[in-house]
Amino acid sequence: MAKGKIRKIRKYRKPLNLNIGMVLFGVIFIYVVVCVVMYFQTSHIIRYEVEEGSLAVDTIYRGVVLRDETVIYTQSAGYVNYYAREGERVAKDDLVYIMDQTGRLSEELAGLNSGENTLSKSELAEFRSEIVNFAHGFDPASYESVYDFKYALKNNIMKLAGSSMLESLNSLNGSSGMAAVERYYSPGTGIVAYWTDGYEELKAQNVTEAIFDENTEYEKKRILSNTLMEAGEAVYKLSTNENWSIVIPIDAARGAELQQDGPVRVRFLKNQYESWGTPKLLTNGDGNTYLELSFTNSMITFIPDRFLDVELIVEDETGLKIPVSSIVQKEFFLIPEEYVVPGGNNGGDSVVRQCYLEDGTISRETMEIDVYYFDSESREYYLDSSVVNLGDNLYKTEGEETFTVSRRATLTGVYNMNKGYADFKQISILYQNDEYAIVKPNTKYGLSVYDYIVLNAESVSDDQFINQQSKTKE
Repeated sequence: MAKGKIRKIRKYRKPLNLNIGMVLFGVIFIYVVVCVVMYFQTSHIIRYEVEEGSLAVDTIYRGVVLRDETVIYTQSAGYVNYYAREGERVAKDDLVYIMDQTGRLSEELAGLNSGENTLSKSELAEFRSEIVNFAHGFDPASYESVYDFKYALKNNIMKLAGSSMLESLNSLNGSSGMAAVERYYSPGTGIVAYWTDGYEELKAQNVTEAIFDENTEYEKKRILSNTLMEAGEAVYKLSTNENWSIVIPIDAARGAELQQDGPVRVRFLKNQYESWGTPKLLTNGDGNTYLELSFTNSMITFIPDRFLDVELIVEDETGLKIPVSSIVQKEFFLIPEEYVVPGGNNGGDSVVRQCYLEDGTISRETMEIDVYYFDSESREYYLDSSVVNLGDNLYKTEGEETFTVSRRATLTGVYNMNKGYADFKQISILYQNDEYAIVKPNTKYGLSVYDYIVLNAESVSDDQFINQQSKTKE
């Protein structure tokens, strides 16, 4: 090496040595990545085991009370003093209230009744009954009921004081203030109520959703004793008929079922009283569906109320419980009964179809079929398009008469996966809500308990092969 000459030293690169272990690891890694990507991109078929069950149906409703009500108006101005108690039945020409035009009557009556008053056992029992009924049905969420209770007690006091009021009036006949006192009598028979709300003329067919807006649309005006009134004001009202009704908003399908089943047992949550109501389904002007429940008794019990919470006591629908997501609609051909041959080589049904041989001559062929449903009213079978096609000619079981396949109809069903593929099964829905449906069990072409069905009907197609390792819903 020459003196003073510098050589550049380069690092030696080792060649890449691939071994079988690295290759296998790379292949496995790529496979796992592809499987993970495919898993998240593929819709998974989840099976559901059919079980017996029932649906918890919401049977509590708030309804508006309708009665035959007649509003009575004052004929003169003055201070009104009631004699009849609210909720009491009065006959025609019974004394209901007294009108004091000067306001001196209350002062003179107070002077006459300044002594102590005692209540009998029966009178105390009335107060006790009012208190017990209120305590039993009180709901803190409906605090306004406290005011109804307050006025009910006042009305009881009014009734108990009625007799002494008349005696006191008779003793004041000679006083100067009695010239301005007038007595007013009932124009007919009915139950007395001392409040108005503008719904006295409301009919069931005129009920709308706005009627139930109690916070903004509804105003109940109570009429109190010893208040100053002008001539022509509403002084009380009479409910003249024991027949009355409650109108509740309801789902159209549920209302139709209740109307078809007949009288419904109703529990009034206010006092837990039960009665039978005759249902009538209504579709009113606002497009909503309502159910009118008509009663022939107990009207007097709810005379202070315009709105009531009621519970419909109905039997729960029981059967096979399936998720709504598993339900699907499928179209089928309709074949008259006389063109289906019962039995066959494998014990199944069959049809005889017209066909053509190679030389063009007309012949017949027997084809095994799967029947999906039989309509006992129209006497027709529902067959899948995988067996018969539009325009096929089928022979009658007896004779040479033919039928051309053309008419279609739709069935409601689910995909059964017991055999490892998506097999459509017709169902008859008894009742359903947003999540589950109750279907009729043990139908000829339908489901049975413990069958496996596809949880999401949109995830499969007809006759699709289903991996038996698919997930099962817990």
